[in-house]
Amino acid sequence: MAPNGDDKRFLLLQGPHGWFFNRLSNGLRAAGATVWRVGFNQGDALFWRDKAHYIAYTQSPEHWPERLREIIAEREITDIVLYGDVRPIHAQAIEIARELGLRIHVFEEGYLRPYWVTYERDGANGNSRLMDIDVAQMRKALEKYDLELPDPPAHWGDMRQHIFYGALYHFAVMALNRKYRNFKPHRDLTVTQEFKLYLKRLWLMPLHSLERRIASWRVRNGGFPYHLVLLQLEHDSSFRAHSPFSSQTEFLEKVFRNFATGAPRHHHLVIKAHPLEDGRAQVRSAVRELTRQYDLQGRVHFLRGGKLAQLLNHARSAVTVNSTAAQQVLWRGMPLRIFGRAVYDKPEFVSQQPLKQFFARPERPDARAYRDYRHFLLETSQIPGGFYSIGGRRQLMRHVVDLMLARDDPYTALICGDATPRQQLRMVR
Repeated sequence: MAPNGDDKRFLLLQGPHGWFFNRLSNGLRAAGATVWRVGFNQGDALFWRDKAHYIAYTQSPEHWPERLREIIAEREITDIVLYGDVRPIHAQAIEIARELGLRIHVFEEGYLRPYWVTYERDGANGNSRLMDIDVAQMRKALEKYDLELPDPPAHWGDMRQHIFYGALYHFAVMALNRKYRNFKPHRDLTVTQEFKLYLKRLWLMPLHSLERRIASWRVRNGGFPYHLVLLQLEHDSSFRAHSPFSSQTEFLEKVFRNFATGAPRHHHLVIKAHPLEDGRAQVRSAVRELTRQYDLQGRVHFLRGGKLAQLLNHARSAVTVNSTAAQQVLWRGMPLRIFGRAVYDKPEFVSQQPLKQFFARPERPDARAYRDYRHFLLETSQIPGGFYSIGGRRQLMRHVVDLMLARDDPYTALICGDATPRQQLRMVR
Protein backbone atom coordinates (compact mmCIF):
# COMPACT_ATOMS: atom_id res chain seq x y z
CA MET A 1 0.00 0.00 0.00
CA ALA A 2 1.31 3.43 -0.91
CA PRO A 3 2.15 5.64 2.08
CA ASN A 4 -0.20 8.43 3.02
CA GLY A 5 -0.21 11.13 5.65
CA ASP A 6 -3.67 10.69 7.14
CA ASP A 7 -2.30 10.05 10.64
CA LYS A 8 0.67 12.41 10.37
CA ARG A 9 1.01 15.81 12.03
CA PHE A 10 4.19 17.61 10.99
CA LEU A 11 5.86 20.50 12.77
CA LEU A 12 8.28 22.48 10.60
CA LEU A 13 10.94 24.61 12.27
CA GLN A 14 13.50 26.75 10.39
CA GLY A 15 14.14 25.89 6.77
CA PRO A 16 16.32 27.13 3.93
CA HIS A 17 15.83 30.76 2.92
CA GLY A 18 12.98 31.04 0.45
CA TRP A 19 9.87 29.07 -0.39
CA PHE A 20 10.90 25.43 0.03
CA PHE A 21 9.21 24.79 3.38
CA ASN A 22 6.03 26.47 2.15
CA ARG A 23 6.08 24.25 -0.95
CA LEU A 24 6.81 21.18 1.17
CA SER A 25 3.82 21.88 3.41
CA ASN A 26 1.53 21.92 0.36
CA GLY A 27 2.86 18.54 -0.72
CA LEU A 28 2.40 17.00 2.73
CA ARG A 29 -1.16 18.33 3.00
CA ALA A 30 -1.97 16.91 -0.43
CA ALA A 31 -0.96 13.51 0.99
CA GLY A 32 -3.43 13.95 3.87
CA ALA A 33 -1.08 15.21 6.58
CA THR A 34 -1.60 18.18 8.92
CA VAL A 35 1.28 20.68 8.86
CA TRP A 36 2.25 23.42 11.32
CA ARG A 37 5.15 25.85 11.15
CA VAL A 38 6.99 27.59 13.97
CA GLY A 39 8.41 30.97 12.98
CA PHE A 40 11.19 32.59 14.97
CA ASN A 41 11.40 35.88 13.09
CA GLN A 42 9.80 37.89 10.31
CA GLY A 43 12.00 36.18 7.73
CA ASP A 44 10.34 32.86 8.58
CA ALA A 45 6.90 34.47 8.38
CA LEU A 46 7.66 36.14 5.04
CA PHE A 47 7.99 32.83 3.22
CA TRP A 48 4.95 31.09 4.80
CA ARG A 49 1.49 31.60 3.32
CA ASP A 50 -0.73 29.44 5.54
CA LYS A 51 -1.10 31.85 8.48
CA ALA A 52 -3.74 29.61 10.10
CA HIS A 53 -1.05 27.01 10.72
CA TYR A 54 1.73 29.41 11.67
CA ILE A 55 2.98 29.58 15.27
CA ALA A 56 5.02 32.67 16.09
CA TYR A 57 7.65 32.07 18.74
CA THR A 58 8.28 35.45 20.37
CA GLN A 59 9.71 34.42 23.74
CA SER A 60 13.39 34.43 24.69
CA PRO A 61 15.57 31.45 23.66
CA GLU A 62 15.71 29.93 27.16
CA HIS A 63 11.95 29.29 27.08
CA TRP A 64 12.08 27.42 23.75
CA PRO A 65 12.29 23.83 25.09
CA GLU A 66 9.28 24.36 27.35
CA ARG A 67 7.25 26.01 24.59
CA LEU A 68 8.14 23.27 22.11
CA ARG A 69 6.85 20.61 24.48
CA GLU A 70 3.59 22.55 24.75
CA ILE A 71 3.23 22.80 20.97
CA ILE A 72 3.90 19.10 20.50
CA ALA A 73 1.27 18.20 23.10
CA GLU A 74 -1.35 20.73 21.95
CA ARG A 75 -1.09 19.84 18.24
CA GLU A 76 -0.40 16.13 18.80
CA ILE A 77 2.71 16.34 16.65
CA THR A 78 4.09 13.08 15.24
CA ASP A 79 6.95 14.37 13.08
CA ILE A 80 9.39 17.27 13.31
CA VAL A 81 11.10 18.78 10.23
CA LEU A 82 14.12 21.06 10.15
CA TYR A 83 17.01 22.30 8.02
CA GLY A 84 20.36 21.58 9.65
CA ASP A 85 20.63 19.88 13.01
CA VAL A 86 23.21 21.82 15.04
CA ARG A 87 21.85 25.35 15.48
CA PRO A 88 20.70 25.64 19.12
CA ILE A 89 16.94 25.67 18.56
CA HIS A 90 17.19 22.61 16.32
CA ALA A 91 19.59 20.69 18.55
CA GLN A 92 17.22 21.20 21.48
CA ALA A 93 14.23 20.21 19.33
CA ILE A 94 15.92 16.99 18.24
CA GLU A 95 16.70 16.05 21.83
CA ILE A 96 13.08 16.59 22.86
CA ALA A 97 11.73 14.80 19.77
CA ARG A 98 13.85 11.74 20.54
CA GLU A 99 12.69 11.74 24.13
CA LEU A 100 9.04 11.84 23.02
CA GLY A 101 9.45 9.28 20.23
CA LEU A 102 8.76 11.66 17.33
CA ARG A 103 10.12 11.04 13.86
CA ILE A 104 12.84 13.54 12.94
CA HIS A 105 13.32 14.70 9.34
CA VAL A 106 16.52 16.61 8.56
CA PHE A 107 17.22 18.49 5.33
CA GLU A 108 20.67 19.73 4.33
CA GLU A 109 22.51 20.95 1.29
CA GLY A 110 23.36 18.01 -0.95
CA TYR A 111 26.32 15.83 -0.12
CA LEU A 112 26.60 15.53 -3.91
CA ARG A 113 26.01 19.16 -4.90
CA PRO A 114 24.62 21.05 -6.67
CA TYR A 115 21.79 19.08 -8.32
CA TRP A 116 20.88 17.15 -5.19
CA VAL A 117 19.76 17.97 -1.66
CA THR A 118 20.15 15.74 1.37
CA TYR A 119 17.25 14.15 3.24
CA GLU A 120 17.95 12.03 6.33
CA ARG A 121 16.35 10.96 9.57
CA ASP A 122 17.69 11.97 13.01
CA GLY A 123 20.85 13.83 11.92
CA ALA A 124 23.06 15.10 9.11
CA ASN A 125 26.76 15.65 8.36
CA GLY A 126 28.78 14.50 11.39
CA ASN A 127 25.56 13.26 13.03
CA SER A 128 24.44 11.27 9.99
CA ARG A 129 23.90 7.53 10.02
CA LEU A 130 26.43 7.42 7.18
CA MET A 131 29.15 7.86 9.80
CA ASP A 132 28.41 4.32 11.04
CA ILE A 133 27.84 2.56 7.70
CA ASP A 134 31.01 1.19 6.14
CA VAL A 135 31.67 0.57 2.46
CA ALA A 136 31.27 -3.20 2.85
CA GLN A 137 27.70 -2.72 4.14
CA MET A 138 26.95 -0.36 1.27
CA ARG A 139 28.23 -2.85 -1.29
CA LYS A 140 26.13 -5.63 0.19
CA ALA A 141 23.00 -3.47 0.02
CA LEU A 142 23.70 -2.62 -3.64
CA GLU A 143 24.34 -6.17 -4.84
CA LYS A 144 20.90 -6.53 -6.38
CA TYR A 145 21.20 -3.27 -8.37
CA ASP A 146 23.18 -2.61 -11.55
CA LEU A 147 22.64 1.05 -12.41
CA GLU A 148 24.78 3.49 -14.31
CA LEU A 149 25.60 6.67 -12.39
CA PRO A 150 25.45 10.19 -13.83
CA ASP A 151 28.56 12.35 -14.05
CA PRO A 152 29.07 14.82 -11.21
CA PRO A 153 27.61 18.29 -11.87
CA ALA A 154 30.20 20.93 -12.72
CA HIS A 155 28.54 24.03 -11.28
CA TRP A 156 26.20 25.29 -8.57
CA GLY A 157 22.60 25.12 -9.66
CA ASP A 158 20.88 28.14 -8.06
CA MET A 159 23.52 30.42 -6.55
CA ARG A 160 21.85 33.71 -7.51
CA GLN A 161 18.52 32.64 -6.00
CA HIS A 162 20.32 31.45 -2.88
CA ILE A 163 21.96 34.84 -2.37
CA PHE A 164 18.79 36.76 -3.26
CA TYR A 165 16.58 34.90 -0.79
CA GLY A 166 19.25 35.23 1.88
CA ALA A 167 19.30 39.01 1.41
CA LEU A 168 15.49 39.21 1.44
CA TYR A 169 15.25 37.05 4.56
CA HIS A 170 17.75 39.15 6.50
CA PHE A 171 16.12 42.39 5.35
CA ALA A 172 12.78 41.19 6.76
CA VAL A 173 14.44 40.30 10.07
CA MET A 174 16.31 43.60 10.19
CA ALA A 175 13.45 45.94 9.23
CA LEU A 176 10.20 44.16 10.13
CA ASN A 177 11.00 42.15 13.25
CA ARG A 178 9.13 44.15 15.91
CA LYS A 179 7.00 41.16 16.87
CA TYR A 180 10.11 39.04 17.48
CA ARG A 181 12.20 41.32 19.68
CA ASN A 182 13.63 38.34 21.59
CA PHE A 183 14.99 36.66 18.45
CA LYS A 184 18.71 35.94 18.49
CA PRO A 185 20.47 34.65 15.34
CA HIS A 186 22.46 31.44 15.65
CA ARG A 187 25.49 33.11 14.06
CA ASP A 188 27.88 35.62 15.59
CA LEU A 189 26.96 38.59 13.40
CA THR A 190 23.89 40.75 13.91
CA VAL A 191 21.05 40.53 11.41
CA THR A 192 21.95 43.98 10.08
CA GLN A 193 25.52 42.89 9.48
CA GLU A 194 24.28 39.72 7.74
CA PHE A 195 21.99 41.75 5.48
CA LYS A 196 24.76 44.17 4.52
CA LEU A 197 27.04 41.28 3.61
CA TYR A 198 24.37 39.68 1.42
CA LEU A 199 23.68 43.02 -0.26
CA LYS A 200 27.38 43.63 -0.82
CA ARG A 201 27.73 40.15 -2.28
CA LEU A 202 24.88 40.74 -4.74
CA TRP A 203 26.23 44.16 -5.72
CA LEU A 204 29.77 42.93 -6.32
CA MET A 205 28.90 39.70 -8.14
CA PRO A 206 29.85 41.03 -11.63
CA LEU A 207 33.22 42.34 -10.39
CA HIS A 208 33.95 39.16 -8.45
CA SER A 209 33.04 37.09 -11.48
CA LEU A 210 35.57 38.94 -13.64
CA GLU A 211 38.27 38.69 -10.98
CA ARG A 212 37.56 34.96 -10.58
CA ARG A 213 37.79 34.30 -14.32
CA ILE A 214 41.16 36.01 -14.56
CA ALA A 215 42.58 34.15 -11.56
CA SER A 216 41.23 30.80 -12.81
CA TRP A 217 42.72 31.41 -16.25
CA ARG A 218 46.13 32.06 -14.71
CA VAL A 219 46.00 28.80 -12.77
CA ARG A 220 44.77 26.70 -15.70
CA ASN A 221 47.35 28.15 -18.07
CA GLY A 222 50.25 28.51 -15.65
CA GLY A 223 51.89 25.23 -16.56
CA PHE A 224 52.73 24.37 -12.95
CA PRO A 225 51.61 21.42 -10.77
CA TYR A 226 49.32 22.54 -7.97
CA HIS A 227 47.46 21.35 -4.89
CA LEU A 228 43.93 22.61 -4.20
CA VAL A 229 42.70 23.87 -0.82
CA LEU A 230 38.90 23.88 -0.54
CA LEU A 231 37.70 26.42 1.99
CA GLN A 232 34.32 26.54 3.70
CA LEU A 233 32.25 29.25 5.29
CA GLU A 234 33.63 29.83 8.76
CA HIS A 235 30.08 30.14 10.14
CA ASP A 236 28.90 26.98 8.37
CA SER A 237 27.39 24.47 10.80
CA SER A 238 29.45 21.57 9.48
CA PHE A 239 32.68 23.50 10.04
CA ARG A 240 31.74 24.79 13.47
CA ALA A 241 30.26 21.56 14.86
CA HIS A 242 32.47 18.92 13.21
CA SER A 243 35.87 20.58 12.83
CA PRO A 244 38.97 20.68 15.08
CA PHE A 245 39.63 24.29 14.03
CA SER A 246 38.12 27.44 15.48
CA SER A 247 38.64 29.43 12.27
CA GLN A 248 39.62 29.13 8.62
CA THR A 249 42.82 31.01 9.43
CA GLU A 250 43.85 28.28 11.88
CA PHE A 251 43.24 25.66 9.18
CA LEU A 252 45.17 27.68 6.59
CA GLU A 253 48.15 28.08 8.91
CA LYS A 254 48.42 24.30 9.19
CA VAL A 255 48.15 23.91 5.40
CA PHE A 256 50.77 26.57 4.61
CA ARG A 257 53.23 25.28 7.20
CA ASN A 258 53.12 21.72 5.86
CA PHE A 259 53.07 22.77 2.23
CA ALA A 260 56.14 24.94 2.72
CA THR A 261 58.14 22.07 4.24
CA GLY A 262 56.63 19.09 2.38
CA ALA A 263 55.72 19.99 -1.20
CA PRO A 264 58.30 20.03 -4.01
CA ARG A 265 59.60 23.57 -4.55
CA HIS A 266 58.09 23.86 -8.04
CA HIS A 267 54.56 22.97 -6.84
CA HIS A 268 51.94 25.67 -6.22
CA LEU A 269 49.03 26.05 -3.79
CA VAL A 270 45.60 27.14 -5.02
CA ILE A 271 43.22 28.43 -2.34
CA LYS A 272 39.58 28.25 -3.46
CA ALA A 273 37.13 30.22 -1.34
CA HIS A 274 33.55 29.04 -0.83
CA PRO A 275 31.14 30.43 -3.49
CA LEU A 276 29.19 32.24 -0.74
CA GLU A 277 32.23 33.69 1.04
CA ASP A 278 31.34 37.29 1.87
CA GLY A 279 34.47 38.62 3.54
CA ARG A 280 33.46 38.25 7.18
CA ALA A 281 36.31 35.80 7.85
CA GLN A 282 39.06 37.91 6.23
CA VAL A 283 40.32 34.86 4.38
CA ARG A 284 42.12 36.75 1.64
CA SER A 285 44.20 38.84 4.04
CA ALA A 286 45.12 35.67 5.94
CA VAL A 287 46.32 34.07 2.69
CA ARG A 288 48.51 37.10 1.93
CA GLU A 289 50.02 37.10 5.41
CA LEU A 290 50.72 33.35 5.41
CA THR A 291 52.25 33.58 1.93
CA ARG A 292 54.71 36.16 3.24
CA GLN A 293 55.32 34.32 6.51
CA TYR A 294 56.27 31.04 4.79
CA ASP A 295 58.12 32.67 1.88
CA LEU A 296 55.74 31.28 -0.77
CA GLN A 297 55.49 34.38 -2.98
CA GLY A 298 54.60 33.43 -6.54
CA ARG A 299 53.44 29.94 -5.53
CA VAL A 300 50.08 30.77 -3.93
CA HIS A 301 46.89 31.63 -5.83
CA PHE A 302 43.58 32.77 -4.31
CA LEU A 303 40.31 32.17 -6.16
CA ARG A 304 37.02 33.68 -5.07
CA GLY A 305 34.68 30.75 -5.64
CA GLY A 306 34.00 29.70 -9.21
CA LYS A 307 33.62 26.35 -10.96
CA LEU A 308 35.45 23.59 -9.17
CA ALA A 309 35.49 21.09 -12.04
CA GLN A 310 37.87 23.13 -14.19
CA LEU A 311 40.39 23.36 -11.33
CA LEU A 312 40.13 19.67 -10.49
CA ASN A 313 40.99 18.67 -14.03
CA HIS A 314 44.66 19.58 -13.48
CA ALA A 315 45.16 19.47 -9.68
CA ARG A 316 47.52 16.97 -8.01
CA SER A 317 45.56 16.68 -4.77
CA ALA A 318 43.03 18.47 -2.56
CA VAL A 319 42.88 19.40 1.11
CA THR A 320 39.85 20.53 3.11
CA VAL A 321 38.35 20.39 6.58
CA ASN A 322 35.09 18.62 5.71
CA SER A 323 33.66 20.41 2.66
CA THR A 324 31.11 18.54 0.55
CA ALA A 325 33.08 19.75 -2.48
CA ALA A 326 35.52 16.94 -1.63
CA GLN A 327 33.02 14.53 -3.18
CA GLN A 328 33.99 15.88 -6.61
CA VAL A 329 37.64 15.34 -5.75
CA LEU A 330 37.03 11.70 -4.93
CA TRP A 331 34.85 11.14 -7.99
CA ARG A 332 37.85 12.08 -10.11
CA GLY A 333 40.10 9.66 -8.24
CA MET A 334 42.28 12.43 -6.78
CA PRO A 335 44.14 12.16 -3.46
CA LEU A 336 42.22 13.86 -0.64
CA ARG A 337 43.20 14.85 2.90
CA ILE A 338 40.58 16.08 5.38
CA PHE A 339 40.58 17.14 9.05
CA GLY A 340 36.95 17.20 10.24
CA ARG A 341 34.12 14.73 10.60
CA ALA A 342 32.52 14.09 7.21
CA VAL A 343 30.13 11.54 5.78
CA TYR A 344 32.71 10.58 3.13
CA ASP A 345 35.51 9.97 5.64
CA LYS A 346 36.10 6.31 4.80
CA PRO A 347 39.59 4.74 4.98
CA GLU A 348 39.20 3.28 1.50
CA PHE A 349 39.36 6.66 -0.21
CA VAL A 350 40.42 9.42 2.23
CA SER A 351 44.18 9.65 2.90
CA GLN A 352 45.42 9.15 6.45
CA GLN A 353 48.92 10.49 5.69
CA PRO A 354 50.48 13.29 7.76
CA LEU A 355 49.91 16.49 5.80
CA LYS A 356 53.60 17.14 5.10
CA GLN A 357 53.94 13.64 3.63
CA PHE A 358 50.65 14.06 1.73
CA PHE A 359 51.95 17.15 -0.07
CA ALA A 360 55.21 15.34 -0.90
CA ARG A 361 53.67 12.12 -2.25
CA PRO A 362 49.86 11.90 -1.91
CA GLU A 363 48.22 8.49 -1.94
CA ARG A 364 45.45 7.92 -4.44
CA PRO A 365 41.99 6.74 -3.27
CA ASP A 366 40.31 3.44 -4.05
CA ALA A 367 38.17 4.70 -6.94
CA ARG A 368 36.00 1.58 -7.02
CA ALA A 369 35.17 1.94 -3.31
CA TYR A 370 34.19 5.57 -3.79
CA ARG A 371 32.01 4.68 -6.77
CA ASP A 372 30.11 2.20 -4.60
CA TYR A 373 29.80 4.79 -1.82
CA ARG A 374 28.45 7.39 -4.24
CA HIS A 375 26.06 4.84 -5.72
CA PHE A 376 24.72 4.13 -2.23
CA LEU A 377 24.10 7.85 -1.59
CA LEU A 378 22.26 8.30 -4.88
CA GLU A 379 20.00 5.39 -4.01
CA THR A 380 19.22 6.75 -0.53
CA SER A 381 19.63 10.28 0.84
CA GLN A 382 20.48 12.35 -2.25
CA ILE A 383 17.33 13.75 -3.83
CA PRO A 384 17.53 15.53 -7.21
CA GLY A 385 16.47 19.16 -7.06
CA GLY A 386 17.24 22.29 -5.09
CA PHE A 387 15.83 24.54 -2.36
CA TYR A 388 16.09 27.93 -4.03
CA SER A 389 15.06 27.90 -7.69
CA ILE A 390 11.54 27.16 -8.94
CA GLY A 391 12.79 24.32 -11.14
CA GLY A 392 14.86 22.85 -8.31
CA ARG A 393 11.91 22.84 -5.90
CA ARG A 394 9.66 21.32 -8.53
CA GLN A 395 12.13 18.49 -9.11
CA LEU A 396 12.59 17.94 -5.39
CA MET A 397 8.88 17.77 -4.64
CA ARG A 398 8.39 14.87 -7.05
CA HIS A 399 10.07 12.55 -4.56
CA VAL A 400 10.53 14.04 -1.11
CA VAL A 401 7.00 13.60 0.29
CA ASP A 402 7.03 9.85 -0.39
CA LEU A 403 10.38 9.57 1.37
CA MET A 404 9.07 11.44 4.41
CA LEU A 405 5.96 9.26 4.64
CA ALA A 406 7.88 5.99 4.24
CA ARG A 407 8.18 3.76 7.29
CA ASP A 408 11.97 3.49 7.18
CA ASP A 409 14.67 6.03 6.59
CA PRO A 410 16.38 5.76 3.16
CA TYR A 411 19.45 3.93 4.47
CA THR A 412 17.51 1.29 6.40
CA ALA A 413 15.17 0.74 3.47
CA LEU A 414 18.03 -0.06 1.09
CA ILE A 415 20.07 -2.12 3.56
CA CYS A 416 17.03 -4.22 4.51
CA GLY A 417 16.03 -4.71 0.88
CA ASP A 418 12.73 -2.80 1.12
CA ALA A 419 13.66 0.05 -1.22
CA THR A 420 12.75 0.38 -4.86
CA PRO A 421 15.68 1.18 -7.16
CA ARG A 422 15.60 4.90 -7.77
CA GLN A 423 16.43 5.21 -11.45
CA GLN A 424 13.55 7.67 -11.61
CA LEU A 425 15.41 9.99 -9.24
CA ARG A 426 18.27 10.54 -11.67
CA MET A 427 18.64 14.09 -12.90
CA VAL A 428 17.53 14.40 -16.50
CA ARG A 429 20.09 16.53 -18.31
